[in-house]
Amino acid sequence: MTSSSPTASLHEAGPALIASNGDSLREAFGKALSAMADEFPKLVVLDADIAGGTGVHHFRKSHPERFVQFGIAEQNMMAAAGGMAAVGLVPVVTTFAVFCLRAIEQARLSLCYARRNAKIVASHPGLDVGPDGGSAQALEDLAAFRAIPGMTVISPADATEMALATRAILEFDGPVYMRTGRSPAPRLFGDDHRFEIGKGQVLRDGTDLTIIACGAEVARALAAHDLLAADGISARIVNMPTIKPIDSALVARCSRETGAIVTAEDHNIHGGLGGAVAEALAATHPCPVEFVGVKDMFGASGEPEELAHHYEIAAPHIAEAAKRVMKRK
Repeated sequence: MTSSSPTASLHEAGPALIASNGDSLREAFGKALSAMADEFPKLVVLDADIAGGTGVHHFRKSHPERFVQFGIAEQNMMAAAGGMAAVGLVPVVTTFAVFCLRAIEQARLSLCYARRNAKIVASHPGLDVGPDGGSAQALEDLAAFRAIPGMTVISPADATEMALATRAILEFDGPVYMRTGRSPAPRLFGDDHRFEIGKGQVLRDGTDLTIIACGAEVARALAAHDLLAADGISARIVNMPTIKPIDSALVARCSRETGAIVTAEDHNIHGGLGGAVAEALAATHPCPVEFVGVKDMFGASGEPEELAHHYEIAAPHIAEAAKRVMKRK
């Protein structure tokens, strides 16, 4: 998909941060999938023995005849999804993000190489996994799946956007990798929020620099906006839920108008949102960039917010990156 020029109604709605905790993204996904199942009669859900951890226990309860249990056999599940898609079904493969990496060869060949209409929805990404520790924290998944030809990659920011993105991927023809999340997520968007694959949105306008974030980092970027405002710095905040295809037109526009960019993601600084933004800038309108993410290391056990501070992806660290990048303008 090629990005077109953003429209004011979609990209500059500026929804306010709603200061309350909502569903986790995994629960929002599971509820949405169950609610939409009758609209998509060819939808089937594939599980690797962790429906309670991915949110699809809602679908298992409401549509058990369309729920397929593979046990702990992610490679087989991914390959089977390609076969199901080949006969006209729309399979949704669900497991933890780190276990998707186990089946990346099958995702590459059975889904993308074969151009199958199948969706991969991964729970427990990044440091959001928390106490399960570094072995379970997928900090490489966006990079790995973004590099596969033909794969669309999505990371919604709150439960409202997750429900909209779930509908969007079911309506979209082609392979998709989408992150959910383990922890309760603050509600960022109102009922009028809209989601479109391949489009970003300006949530707060600003003139000194732009912060582009995805997933759990969007709420932290909004908090960083307020920290910066207290210091007299005007930061534009962009929600970029689609990592591939990146909204190149919006990225270039932010570069032209603010002259500096910070990217923020719960992922390795290599190959994820930051890489996608840098590639878009190199091809359009380059400017200084600072990358906020995990700095090429494995995670550790702890609560998600504690880990965010330890690995320097929390709101104060985003604000510090903003100050650094402004010095490079």
